[in-house]
Amino acid sequence: MSLIEGIVGFYAMMSFITLGLYAWDKRAAKQPGAQRVRERTLHLWAFAGGVGGALFGQFWLRHKTRHTSFAMLTALACAVHAGLWAMLLAG
Repeated sequence: MSLIEGIVGFYAMMSFITLGLYAWDKRAAKQPGAQRVRERTLHLWAFAGGVGGALFGQFWLRHKTRHTSFAMLTALACAVHAGLWAMLLAG
């Protein structure tokens, strides 16, 4: 397995977990008294590599899209990871 394949697999796994957390929180948001996932936890997973799942969860599940500061932190996570990919691929 090449380095790129390993990184892609890591991103896929982290994104899948992150999307699951978004789905869990979306479901809990609809049920009074249900335990929610902290926003800090959702951001942590996005910055740790689950940015694809975070973006997909926000728009596909329509979750946390009204919270401007939340969306901005998700965009920042995306920019950080895009920058890391650019550095990796540049050499």
